[in-house]
Amino acid sequence: MVTIVKQTNISILVSFLSPQINHLFGNKDMKNHTTVTEFILLGFRDHPELQCLLFVAFLIVYMITVVGNLGMILLIRIDSHLHTPMYFFLSNLSLVDFCYSSVIAPNMLVNFWVENPVISFNECATQFFFFASFAGTEGFLLAVMAYDRYVAICKPLLYTVMMSPHLNVLLVLAVYLAGFINAAIHTGLTFCLSFCYSNIINHFFCDIPPLLKLSCSDTHVNEIVIFIFASFNELSCLMMILISYLYILAAILKMHSSEGRRKAFSTCASHLMVVTIFFGTILFMYLRPSPSYSMDQDKVVSVFYTVVIPMLNPLIYSLRNKEVKSSLGKIFKTLSFYFST
Repeated sequence: MVTIVKQTNISILVSFLSPQINHLFGNKDMKNHTTVTEFILLGFRDHPELQCLLFVAFLIVYMITVVGNLGMILLIRIDSHLHTPMYFFLSNLSLVDFCYSSVIAPNMLVNFWVENPVISFNECATQFFFFASFAGTEGFLLAVMAYDRYVAICKPLLYTVMMSPHLNVLLVLAVYLAGFINAAIHTGLTFCLSFCYSNIINHFFCDIPPLLKLSCSDTHVNEIVIFIFASFNELSCLMMILISYLYILAAILKMHSSEGRRKAFSTCASHLMVVTIFFGTILFMYLRPSPSYSMDQDKVVSVFYTVVIPMLNPLIYSLRNKEVKSSLGKIFKTLSFYFST
């Protein structure tokens, strides 16, 4: 029932946006006269000898992703020492990682064992919408987390005032809203195209580049919009992160205590690592000229940012963060004492 409601909502979204987009751009080729009602996801079927190995590897990665991200959320929830703005944003990062990985990974795992991995037009639109929503939200959230670190290090006396619980909630709501609006625009533009050449997607999920290759409509508007939105969203987030860390670096260099500098660097290291991995992959995927796209290469890169990165984020924060490790240690001691008695 939930799946049907989601599909219906996406259908309404696409049907609403199609005439608006056609009117805005005056592109007759973008009218929704789609003849394709379902797609076939090829996934990794071009390597049949690796199917079992890939299935086991992706299953293990997804299980670690689920346990790691939900465990991080639960840990932050139950430990009062972690009820700070930094960990509030981190819990939302874990939620976003869990959600956008779960949009892709379960369906991908099922398709390893399905003879004909079919996905309907509406299911394809639904999958892409939620994936794009959560992936976009993660980029904006990482920028907000950089601002939080700037306030904590550069304005420590004003931290509790500037990063009040009310403002934190508003910032999180804003990044979710921005992610969903961005996804709605791309979903409307992509799924009001005509798909009449083929219904075989050379990918393991519904993403824009392979869908544009299947379209028999003029996709120049789509490519321009993708480039503009990706450039603006990613580069604006990166600029915010860069400016925040320039101020942070200047503040750290002014510190007289080596212990203070070490603690400040340690606090920022995990976030910088996550930012580098996430934005580096996204920029490589979506800011290249269309002639340079290679579906086989893109599938490998897509695995990294849809499956691997959501697994890495909680591991990076848990292994490099003393407060998280301390909290985990307390929980393990409590559990061991409980089971020993």
